Amino acid sequence: MTQGNTANMTLIDKVLYTAKTHTTGGRDGASRGSDGRLDVKLSSPGSTGAGTNPEQLFAAGWSACFQGAMGHVARNRTIVLPADLAIDAEVDLGTANGGYLLQARLNISLPGLERDVARSLVDEAHQTCPYSKLSRGNINVEINLV
Repeated sequence: MTQGNTANMTLIDKVLYTAKTHTTGGRDGASRGSDGRLDVKLSSPGSTGAGTNPEQLFAAGWSACFQGAMGHVARNRTIVLPADLAIDAEVDLGTANGGYLLQARLNISLPGLERDVARSLVDEAHQTCPYSKLSRGNINVEINLV
């Protein structure tokens, strides 16, 4: 088992859930969840393959998690989130210095909320969301209000 540098890492006190998948064939293969709910074909970005790609899966996971973090922050502040709240996530796969990198944008629509309230809610959610914590300091990220 590989363990990273734990000097600057916050370790989990209590595991709430463990996602388990089985993937074969890499970017042109398939991935299945241990509970049978996830069963996807994978394809490389831009290819004519019939499946999705890891970048789309990451974008979907992050935007869903971020909405959950926004809901948590809103409840703590007694703010009612609009029913038509939406996040359009964009994850870029690119190259730099001879290697592959990701960068991401979360474009968040909070219709009906005052801009300063929306901005502070989004900023706090970005500090709370586990995907945001995962990406912080590792990839270029933009959190935009649209």
